[in-house]
Amino acid sequence: MASIQIDGSCDPKFRKVREAFEENFRSRNEVGAAVSVTIDGAPVVDLWGGLADKDTGRAWTRDTIANVYSTTKGLAAICAHRLADQGKLDFDAPVAKYWPEFAQNGKGKIPVKWLLSHRAGVPAVRKPLPSEALFQWDTMCAALAEQEPWWEPGAKHGYHAITYGWLVGEVIRRVTGKTPGTYFREELARPLDLDAHIGLAASEDSRVATILQPPPPPPGVPNIFEEIVRNPESITAKAIANPPAMTPGLVNTREWRAAELPAVNGHTNARSLARIYGALARGGEVDRYRVMSADAIARCYQEQSYGPDEVLGLPTRVSLGFMLSQPGAMLGPNPRSFGHPGAGGSLGFADPDRKVGFGYVMNQMGSGILVDERATALIDAVYACI
Repeated sequence: MASIQIDGSCDPKFRKVREAFEENFRSRNEVGAAVSVTIDGAPVVDLWGGLADKDTGRAWTRDTIANVYSTTKGLAAICAHRLADQGKLDFDAPVAKYWPEFAQNGKGKIPVKWLLSHRAGVPAVRKPLPSEALFQWDTMCAALAEQEPWWEPGAKHGYHAITYGWLVGEVIRRVTGKTPGTYFREELARPLDLDAHIGLAASEDSRVATILQPPPPPPGVPNIFEEIVRNPESITAKAIANPPAMTPGLVNTREWRAAELPAVNGHTNARSLARIYGALARGGEVDRYRVMSADAIARCYQEQSYGPDEVLGLPTRVSLGFMLSQPGAMLGPNPRSFGHPGAGGSLGFADPDRKVGFGYVMNQMGSGILVDERATALIDAVYACI
């Protein structure tokens, strides 16, 4: 692994982050990746290295972007918080106020905030759906509008792994008249100069890293895919596989990249994640562009759900659209940090206490469910330097 080329910049004060990044390649199965850190909006780490495509030997470069799976949820949540901050969206109002069809089958009183905090009880559709439905926005929204809640809304929480994108995304669309990918691009990506996309143009394909499937989890670690095979009618199976969203290789197709799936198919780099979360970490503004107000940011780290997750089968701790620190999945040492990990390892988060913005993306998926060991090593190194 001595031949791995690491490029980019790193403030000498943060050399331990570079060392941890290099160690990920040596001992944690890293193939290609990038890490970026901002402090009070200023970049202090921006590193990348390895291979964007293991089969062809294509190098990971400054302009490489990667699918970040559920790290996309944090970007969608920022869109929703921005609308709420502007008075265009009320988190306490019923979803049906903006999306009347959603009121079917006892869902008329579900507030918007329960979509963001995974308490709505609609993590899956029961009726079998064809695989192509994954890329049919109207089909999925109609199916979710018809779906009866799997549990009493608000009574408990369960990760809306894929449906989060259509649920939160359709509210954004109804409020703004724009698809969530378009809203994100016009309101956040372009003004902040982010290389981040929910719905990727074919012209960008040559820059995209090829995602590599994870190894099986070690014994004793929850395996969602075993549960899907063992009980295909379970809530877990329906949440992930109806329609199938995690089919091996699907993530590397043009159809996946082109779709707008605000829960799982954002394409970006570490630099852009650190920049947008870095803005939130320093009060909501960077380079004279305000993402949201300080009051809105406070809602981002207020705990809404913590405990057994009905879908994942392990404890999760969430706010309005973001994951929060919990034992074994820490976003640094400070209590107000918030962000979102993605399947396989990607992660973006903000720490308002130390004004840290953090981004990590990779192509070799890990087998963990929450914060990956490679990201944890990088986070620990960041705080060892502050």
